[in-house]
Amino acid sequence: MPTFVHTEKCDGCRGAEVSACMSICPNDLMKLDTGRMKAFNQEPEQCWECQCCVKACPQQAIEVRACQDVVPMGGACIPLRTDNAIMWTIKFRDGEVKRFKFPVRTTAVGSIDPYGHKPLAGNLDDQLFFTEVGKTLPTPA
Repeated sequence: MPTFVHTEKCDGCRGAEVSACMSICPNDLMKLDTGRMKAFNQEPEQCWECQCCVKACPQQAIEVRACQDVVPMGGACIPLRTDNAIMWTIKFRDGEVKRFKFPVRTTAVGSIDPYGHKPLAGNLDDQLFFTEVGKTLPTPA
């Protein structure tokens, strides 16, 4: 299910020209109705349920109804982001609630070198992964 906005909670990020959900949506789906100062998903069928807007919303006004693989039918999965963690609240339809807390990134964006300790690329004609430089494959008979 795509994202949807609870309009009674949404305040349009208090009159900002660009709301938090608009600035973070990787597919530019979230829009702001400037007349009502309410956000909405302009193309719900294009939403891939990444939940970026859900985590970014300061009013917790955006929700995604997760698929049954994650949350059983009739339940809800609600993230709440703080400066150092994301708290996931799972609400089951029988009223049971479970919470899971996970840390978020604490390093500056762009400060990590993902290839820093990896070997340099080898021969691009071989079929080895770049982490397998120097290994040899058995010779076909």
